[in-house]
Amino acid sequence: MSTTDWLTPLQHILNCQVRFITFSLSDWKGLVQQADTSWAYDDNRDKISEGNRAANNGRTWIVVKVSGNAVETLEIDGELKQAEAELITWTLQLNQALQLAPKPSTLSESESFALKLSEWIQQQLESEEPSYSIPDHLTAGGKLFAEMIPFLLVTEYTNGKQASYPELEKLLRSFLAEDILLIPLKNQEWLIWGPVSLLKEADSEFMDDEDEETVEDSLTSICHGLHEMLASEWIGECHLAVAHPVSPAKGIVETTVLLRETINLGRKFHVGTSIHLPWMLQLERLLNAIPEVQRSRYLEHALKRTELFVEAEMLATLETFFSLDCNVSETAKKLYIHRNTLLYRLDKLKQETGLDVRQFRDAVLVKIILLLYKVTKRN
Repeated sequence: MSTTDWLTPLQHILNCQVRFITFSLSDWKGLVQQADTSWAYDDNRDKISEGNRAANNGRTWIVVKVSGNAVETLEIDGELKQAEAELITWTLQLNQALQLAPKPSTLSESESFALKLSEWIQQQLESEEPSYSIPDHLTAGGKLFAEMIPFLLVTEYTNGKQASYPELEKLLRSFLAEDILLIPLKNQEWLIWGPVSLLKEADSEFMDDEDEETVEDSLTSICHGLHEMLASEWIGECHLAVAHPVSPAKGIVETTVLLRETINLGRKFHVGTSIHLPWMLQLERLLNAIPEVQRSRYLEHALKRTELFVEAEMLATLETFFSLDCNVSETAKKLYIHRNTLLYRLDKLKQETGLDVRQFRDAVLVKIILLLYKVTKRN
């Protein structure tokens, strides 16, 4: 059915003028900010999708399609009733879902199996008493009892591009191995299982190093390589988390929860970081469990002592200092400053706050303050 075929009946049903208006992304965001009322799918105001609404001065706009930098909308003269607006939104979202839904006849055997497994995982995640072991008919003939490396990929479609299962599966098989398992979860979320043999391949790249490569080091290396490939060859900006090898048949639900939490913590405490490692976010996990009111109260008390913590130069210095395990010489090299300049900055911090980050106890306190500041500032 063409656009004009359903636009005219909609005008008749609503008994008011309905027309198509196209906004740029920035203009639409400005319209939403100035609107009397607005509605976004899943309450995510930053995401522009079909069915989003804005109303102002007796006129309503509803997003029909997002394509590149263009936001196509229905502009409706007059205020809609709540039921009318929700019905139009539901219809647009249903139409979009039907367009994106894969046709059963075109699904490969691996995609069909992955969708069944995805449905089971979602049921367990939503259940009050989840089952953590995959039922026998979904263990792929026992293949999922072997240990595999789990990854969670979260994509960000800034240009309206949608993910393709066959396309992603092909890329993963070329980069990781033929024997991978790809499971779509939410709209922009993919659970990836790679063979544990990847660890041996990663280790072989560092055989000449004096220090023995740890499992965490190997997983980090694999994760960085996978992210670089996905970001450059497939979808652009994305977030990736990895965990220790585990048997999918026994730990797929718990692993999914862990990887989701890891990405959420990484995005919350380390904006701008795309690779998130659970063993590097232990402190962040602990801080996130503290009620927000108590976190804010502690930070307010800490920042009353000095605003030196939040100066750009000091922030960069401390971030680098902590990332290099409080090594003064390496930090100075990384910042391209003289060692004495770095010591001067650290001494200045000690004089104004009483905290010497060269001492373990004080370093932990300053690290906590910085993490809380970044989260509280954004909130």
